[in-house]
Amino acid sequence: EVQLQASGGGLVQAGGSLRLSCAASGFNFDDYVIGWFRQAPGKEREGVACINNRGETTYYADSLKDRFTVSSDNAKNTVYLEIDSLKPEDTAEYLCAALRGTVATRYGLFIGLLQNLYDYWGQGTQVTVSS
Repeated sequence: EVQLQASGGGLVQAGGSLRLSCAASGFNFDDYVIGWFRQAPGKEREGVACINNRGETTYYADSLKDRFTVSSDNAKNTVYLEIDSLKPEDTAEYLCAALRGTVATRYGLFIGLLQNLYDYWGQGTQVTVSS
């Protein structure tokens, strides 16, 4: 059974930091790109960042790349998203998803921000930033 479990969210004050985790199982982790997305209340889901299947290359949404860092530990089948200098507008549910690495290899890792291409989705973790 494929599972992607995001964790690490919580209530934090503006200016703080969080590290979210995405633990994957049930598929060959090394063959997939893992992407992070977020959805705020009343807004569409947006791509945040992704990391390629070897954990070597990352891609970020332009507006977020200064404060967000994605990394992976392939030995643990886990991808992390560190968010620094949190802002109230970062309040959202954060989700991780898996995309076949061959697709990203063919078209470029930038497609990792396109949610419609993903094969597997996990449940999210809520991040709430207070001002």
